[in-house]
Amino acid sequence: MGAPIKPHWQQPSHPAVQRVIINEAEFSSKSISKVAVPAFGHFAALEFPPCTAADEATYATVQYGIKKHLNLNSDLLYINHSCEPSLIFDMANRAIIAGPKGLQPGDELTFFYPSTEWTMAQPFDCLCGTPTCRGRISGADDMTDPQLQGLWLNGHIRQLVAAKKSASAGNKQEEPLHKNGNGICQKPAQAPGAVPRETGAETDYVEHALRDALQRAEEDAEAARRDLESHVQQGHRTRVQNGNKNGLPPTNGSGSGSGSHSNGVAVEDAAAGSAGPSAPRRGLTSRELGGEMGGDTVPSA
Repeated sequence: MGAPIKPHWQQPSHPAVQRVIINEAEFSSKSISKVAVPAFGHFAALEFPPCTAADEATYATVQYGIKKHLNLNSDLLYINHSCEPSLIFDMANRAIIAGPKGLQPGDELTFFYPSTEWTMAQPFDCLCGTPTCRGRISGADDMTDPQLQGLWLNGHIRQLVAAKKSASAGNKQEEPLHKNGNGICQKPAQAPGAVPRETGAETDYVEHALRDALQRAEEDAEAARRDLESHVQQGHRTRVQNGNKNGLPPTNGSGSGSGSHSNGVAVEDAAAGSAGPSAPRRGLTSRELGGEMGGDTVPSA
C-alpha cells in the first residue's frame, strides 16, 4: 500500500499492467497503469501464491474477510489509497478490477482503503487532493454513511457496517448500506440477523457479523446440496431415456426387465450375478447406464 517495505519478491511482478515509481520520501511511491481497462473490467488477479494469509493486520496487509487478512507479496503493494479510486479490490472474487470510470495508460493505480479495511493498523491523513477527500483514513469503522455512500465496498465491510448499526440501535433494526448491481453503496436496505449479545460496555458487532456470515454460508451450502441432488437425478433420467431410445429393455418395472430400482433407475440385481450365465436379464447394468458399452450392447441369452 505504498509503504517503504523492502521487496522480497521478484520485480517487476506485474510488468504487463503496472509501472512502479519508487520515491525516497516515506509512503510516496506509487503505481501507474500501462493498460486500458473498461469500467469494472479485470486488471489483475489476487492469487495464492504469491498472496499468503496474514496472522494479523498490518499496514501492508489487505483484509478479505471479517477477520481475515492477506499479504500481497508483489508490486501490488504499491497501489495507494484515493478517495476517488481508479481500481476496486474485489476480495470475494480475489480480483482487482477497474473502477466506474475505467482505466487508461498513465492513470495512477489507487483504491479506497476502507473498501477492504474495517480498522486500519496504521491510520493516516489522506493527501489525495480530490474534491471528495475524506481526510483521516483509519478504516470503515470510523466513517459515516455519507462518507461511504457512492463507493464500492466489499461484502465483509457491508456486513460489519450493518452489524454496528444494529448494535447501536439496541433492539431496533437499523438499515445498512445497500449495494447496487455494481457493488456501489447507495440506498439503505434492511439489516439481516438478530441483535448481538452485549460484551461489557459495548456490543460485539464483529461477532454478530460473523454469525450472520455463517448463517448465509449454511444457506448457500444447503441450496448447493439441493441443486446437486436435482442435477444427479436429472442425469439418471436422461441416461435411462437415451437407453430406451436405443432399444434397451425398459427400466421402470412396467415391461420386460424387472431389476431393482434406486431413485427410479434400474440396476443389476446382485443375486443375478450369482445365479450363473443362464440367469434371466435383470435390467441395465451400471456399465450400460454409464454409457461404457455404447448403449446398444445386450448380453446373449
